[in-house]
Amino acid sequence: MRFFFDNNLAPKLAKSLNVLVEPEHQVVHLKDRFAANTPDRTWMLALADEPDWVIISGDVRISKNPHEIEAWKTAGHTTFFLKAGWTNISFWDQAQKFVKCFPEIIATAKKDKRGSMFFVSVNGKIS
Repeated sequence: MRFFFDNNLAPKLAKSLNVLVEPEHQVVHLKDRFAANTPDRTWMLALADEPDWVIISGDVRISKNPHEIEAWKTAGHTTFFLKAGWTNISFWDQAQKFVKCFPEIIATAKKDKRGSMFFVSVNGKIS
């Protein structure tokens, strides 16, 4: 599986996780594929042609914006939205929490149907 981290998460977090999960999986940050200021709708639709991406987003507002919801549904990617609190903690706390919950994110993405949407709390609970 390939995991795509949006701009609300640090590129070095994506790179670090990539080292931990390769070669079975791949973690890529938005800045590795697109300009940093690329609108969410644009990159979501661009990735629609590549069906094996799983999106990890620190921007819960995507799930509330009608245009971005439409783009997300059109793209058909499984998406994990980080709940409020993730972007307010330090990089090291984020890294620690991601290392702990990422195996469950991978397992959930594997077993659920493509296009599913999940929320991940700061304590790592997936709903």
